[in-house]
Amino acid sequence: MDKNREALSAFYRKALTVNTETTPTAVLTEVLADNFLSSGSVESKGKPQLTGQVEFFWKLIPDLKWEPQEMINEGSKYVVRSIASGTPNGDFMGLPTDGTKSFKIMTIDVHTVENGQLQSVHHLEDWGTAMKQLKS
Repeated sequence: MDKNREALSAFYRKALTVNTETTPTAVLTEVLADNFLSSGSVESKGKPQLTGQVEFFWKLIPDLKWEPQEMINEGSKYVVRSIASGTPNGDFMGLPTDGTKSFKIMTIDVHTVENGQLQSVHHLEDWGTAMKQLKS
């Protein structure tokens, strides 16, 4: 596996997915470039902000899992379609949760990866569906 795919694998399987091997900070320190930028529909985050958010998600969603389903690569661009799932326990995007209901959603990310480090990502998660699943 090349360095770029290894970095992406670590991003999903060791940083976004809760595990006992490591921490999000340890993984993201290695795989995100210092000038990394994460852009969603509304806001953008740098490396410190994304690292903090993922650390918070690990506490809020102790069984968080991010499973890549498909990866398409052209040059330094990688498109990853994933399934994210988990059972939040606490305030989840303004919705009180108690760890009894789970969500399972699709996500799409377009990464720029160079020399084994993620330079940027444009991402879209189906949080609307997650909220419906957690309310029902």
